[in-house]
Amino acid sequence: MDDTLIAAMLASTLRVSTPLILCALAGMFSERSGVVDIGLEGKMLFAAFAAGAAGAAYQSTALALGLGVLVAVALSWMHGLACVSHKGDQVVSGVAINIIAAGMTVVLGIAWFSQGGQTPPVGSDVRIQALFPGLPEALYGIPLVGRIVGEGLLSHNAMVYLALALVPACWWVLFRTRFGLRLRAVGENPQMVDAAGVSVSRLRYAALTINGVLCGLAGAYLVLAQSANFSANMTAGRGFMALAALIFGRWHPVGAFWACLLFGFLDAAAIRLQGVQISGFGEVPVQFIQALPYILTVVLLAGFIGKAVAPQALGRPYSKER
Repeated sequence: MDDTLIAAMLASTLRVSTPLILCALAGMFSERSGVVDIGLEGKMLFAAFAAGAAGAAYQSTALALGLGVLVAVALSWMHGLACVSHKGDQVVSGVAINIIAAGMTVVLGIAWFSQGGQTPPVGSDVRIQALFPGLPEALYGIPLVGRIVGEGLLSHNAMVYLALALVPACWWVLFRTRFGLRLRAVGENPQMVDAAGVSVSRLRYAALTINGVLCGLAGAYLVLAQSANFSANMTAGRGFMALAALIFGRWHPVGAFWACLLFGFLDAAAIRLQGVQISGFGEVPVQFIQALPYILTVVLLAGFIGKAVAPQALGRPYSKER
């Protein structure tokens, strides 16, 4: 296989997988604490809108990132208020967040920018640029691996590397720290955690706060690094893909990471396969290619949701015994 094609596929896979990785890690913290988070899609979508609106209006990368994270954290706290504080149905609350985000982003976009629900493009100085400019091209002369390493691995912006670094970091927090031990315990047996004198609600709100930060980064990435502006429903089911990756990865950061890379590879392959002629079949239908990641999402959910062992207290509101 041509090293140019390998490099292009690797680079595209990492870029497309980044919001999925961030979102899957967000869901991992929430669900490991016992709170189902169907609202990953809505949080990421609203964060993308907030980042796009702030970036277009104020031309500030830091403000766009900060506002995206703040909006997603606020939605996570709203989810916690409904499900942790008031013992509401976690699935219904998550679906409500998705519906609110899908509607309000379009309404606010029309009201503020009058562009059919879109935001104006953010300037090039606001978008997150490659971390090592010029370095990939300098490596192209190395035989065999130069282009793969240069274009495939070293041509990305800081958020791609942040997402990759967060995978081992989240593993360490979850499995090697006292906070992680308590977080996993509250998702398995909240009564035991409460009996030990640790607040179940506080732990779940902490997990939801981390969840909001990561969802906010995922949404901001879509506008500041992948696209140039916000458009209606631009997340296109990525939140549900991240949830499927989380289940397929058995609520483990490394497993979810590989599942996200698989989704990203399929998405990248779908772009490359458009217009390709297959002997005996003709041109591959664009609709089928675009549907590949979503087909895999359904297959994984149908095939693994019953086999993957979820945290024992997942989806169960905790009421302190008196």
